[in-house]
Amino acid sequence: MTKLLQTYTFLCKKSCALVGISACLVFTGCASSDQVPQGTESNAQKAARLVQENIIVDGHIDVPYRVEKSWVDVTQATSGGDFDYPRARAGGLDAPFMSIYVPASLDNSDASTALAHDLIDSVEAIVGRAPDKFALAYSVQDVQDNFDKGLISLPMGMENGSPVQGSLDTLKTFYERGIRYITLAHSQSNHISDSSYDIRRQWKGLSPFGKEMVQEMNRLGIIVDISHVSDAAFYQSVEISAAPVIASHSSLRQFTPGFERNMSDEMIKALAENEGVIMINFGSGFVSPVARTWRDRLGEQRQSLIDTYGEDSEQVSDFNQKYAEQNPYPFATLDMVLDHIDHVRDLVGIDYIGIGSDYDGVGDSLPAGLKDVSSFPNLVEGLLERGYSEDDIKKILNENVLRVWREVERVAAQN
Repeated sequence: MTKLLQTYTFLCKKSCALVGISACLVFTGCASSDQVPQGTESNAQKAARLVQENIIVDGHIDVPYRVEKSWVDVTQATSGGDFDYPRARAGGLDAPFMSIYVPASLDNSDASTALAHDLIDSVEAIVGRAPDKFALAYSVQDVQDNFDKGLISLPMGMENGSPVQGSLDTLKTFYERGIRYITLAHSQSNHISDSSYDIRRQWKGLSPFGKEMVQEMNRLGIIVDISHVSDAAFYQSVEISAAPVIASHSSLRQFTPGFERNMSDEMIKALAENEGVIMINFGSGFVSPVARTWRDRLGEQRQSLIDTYGEDSEQVSDFNQKYAEQNPYPFATLDMVLDHIDHVRDLVGIDYIGIGSDYDGVGDSLPAGLKDVSSFPNLVEGLLERGYSEDDIKKILNENVLRVWREVERVAAQN
């Protein structure tokens, strides 16, 4: 309850302009909101309570790369981006995995490893600037302890295993620096795994080193993340791993046919058998077939212009802007995100669902009602309106993924 009271006081002192319109709406009438008997709560009031009483874990937020490209102090309110401290507090976000994202363009280079260390440094710097607001988290117990102290945990996951550079010693170094999951590949096949985005399937799944690395991740206590990898790499990871795996920021292929980056029903069933968790990505292109088609057509037409005029041509340089002006982006809705959650629940049950928003990683493609980290009350209210119980919601917010993390820790402790 300490966190609830701290956040309640914080919100009552801040203006709507600071915390964001969704949080402002949720906390309208805050002078008496903590006195509402639970039996008479509206869904909006219940959602406001639940996000403050319970830990919220988000599997993937791209703050480190955002501040690397254009530095801002996210310990304070920021005018851009999807994450900062005031908005995280407003939304009840407690444990956002900071994505140590390394672009595939740096694969097979020392720059890949150097950037990963720089981004870890940036997370440590956030905590160093505001130790009264943030804390690093290297374990499930750290997350719980930080929550009890009223601090936002910043666990770290590496998006793209390229910085490992084929060295188990380097892998161990990243574990020692705080990396607690690794997305094996990103947009291209690397020395570990084939990518869902890359038509070259040089390994037909995992490379020989990749198979060894999965086992070493189990030994160290690093969660295997199968977002971005090819289907074959997914199935091999599940087969090899002695601990559950996660999809840190993926949605469902059922709603985006042909988009291999999302997971098929068969993969979700295999993930559930592995006791893993799929953490739903909020990006419109991940949840809406219309938004997915919009993106695909943009790519196809852009590539046609590149083939005709060259990549540095005037026709290509201003194509994206003209395309968007002529074809306004079809944003997804909150209901579409909830449809993905419903589908996983109906397919395999409530125990295998988490949140992997991809905030600060999907640009301006976020759905209405989920535009930044202050929006989690909207998600919870939507779940309540669809009949999810409080126990169900707690599983989605934190219990499922923390169960996986604990099991990964247990497996590592046995080695």
